[in-house]
Amino acid sequence: MCLAIPMQIKEINGFNARCEAKGVERDVSLFLLQDTELTTGDYVLIHVGYAIQKITESHARSAWELYDEMLAAIAEPDNA
Repeated sequence: MCLAIPMQIKEINGFNARCEAKGVERDVSLFLLQDTELTTGDYVLIHVGYAIQKITESHARSAWELYDEMLAAIAEPDNA
């Protein structure tokens, strides 16, 4: 299974952007979204270094809440 990570665009330079999520910054390609209007502050889903979809801030927040729940469940000791 593959997951796309929601990130916020901090800076755009042509088809490349500097994006941030939870304090981690990455350079990503915007090439796949070249027909989508993007600006700094927008949220995008990142998969293997490519922005694949523009999303709302609410969608990004919801995704991170789910990811945080999954990580917490993995970190909890098995009580069974």
